[in-house]
Amino acid sequence: MLLSGNMSDESPAAFSLELGDDLVEMRDWLHGFAESVIRPAAAEWDEREETPWPVLEEAAKIGLYSLDFYGQQYLEGSGLGIPVAFEELFWGDAGIGLSLVGSSLAAVAVVANGTPEQIGEWCPQMFGSPGDVKLGAFCSSEPDAGSDVGAIKTRAVYDAAAGEWVLNGVKTWATNGGIANVHVVVASVDPDLGSRGQASFIVPPGTPGLSMGQKFRKHGIRASHTAEVVLSDVRVPGRCVVGGQERLDERLARVREGGRSGEQAAMKTFEASRPGVAAMAVGVARAAVEYATEYARTRVQFRPSGGQNQAVAFMLADMRAATDAARLLTWRAAWMARQGKPLASAEGSMSKLVAGRPRSG
Repeated sequence: MLLSGNMSDESPAAFSLELGDDLVEMRDWLHGFAESVIRPAAAEWDEREETPWPVLEEAAKIGLYSLDFYGQQYLEGSGLGIPVAFEELFWGDAGIGLSLVGSSLAAVAVVANGTPEQIGEWCPQMFGSPGDVKLGAFCSSEPDAGSDVGAIKTRAVYDAAAGEWVLNGVKTWATNGGIANVHVVVASVDPDLGSRGQASFIVPPGTPGLSMGQKFRKHGIRASHTAEVVLSDVRVPGRCVVGGQERLDERLARVREGGRSGEQAAMKTFEASRPGVAAMAVGVARAAVEYATEYARTRVQFRPSGGQNQAVAFMLADMRAATDAARLLTWRAAWMARQGKPLASAEGSMSKLVAGRPRSG
């Protein structure tokens, strides 16, 4: 079943594709922000290739850039809060959109796997408050390890005498990397166990040894900061291992004895984020279809005009159909995840795959 009546005010047994009133109100609110604030600023910050701090500040003032807002959407009953929000922000602009949502990936890593104390202490520091905006960064990818988390080489060694973990390695393609207030770093604790011997660590603000490496110059999404993160003898307290020291020790002991480790933390974070990433692509695609349609309507080259040319009309129809199909796959995956249904056929990855394909007709 694609979606349930939980998406609307109808009974749970009914099938409906209508969003509930709260989601419609949130969607329209974000659309207004994207249209009036994000789009007018997009070209400037894309050219500057810098984090659009004034836009983040405006978003913080209205409660958009906040832990409270993303927490509400993350916990929204139908699972569609995050996809609907991300689509509207990225309809505005992908670069500014990613700057607005980049901290949420680090927050998800802590919320999904951390203790209540860690969530309460560190997640607010990833967003800050109006007048004191802050950032979070999730650092998993490495020069030789992207989605293949089993290839991660960054090491975490426990110094029992000091009660600290010592991190060494290089992370790459980190959104907000090196400029974030709080970094969440995936590292190998026991390389012999592969991905089952890994853990995530919270690096507090101002921790010595963490620095920004190369800042990447990109072909697009340039208003979002992307860089390497260099970890050189970075020491973090034992309480900063996501999920807690005791839970990590129990998991490693179980794996070493031949038992199951449970879901790997980094992959759990990736899986939770995939419908959201797909929604970003849907927002970009929707904007592209709208721009292309408007251009075809106004462009006159010989006769008839572009929009009246059958070949052009076919391409626009295919683009619109592909965008709507991607949205439905995204909503399905997000709904399934929120209802606790297993993504047995890789529905999250499927939504990201389809939404990320170019649409040129």
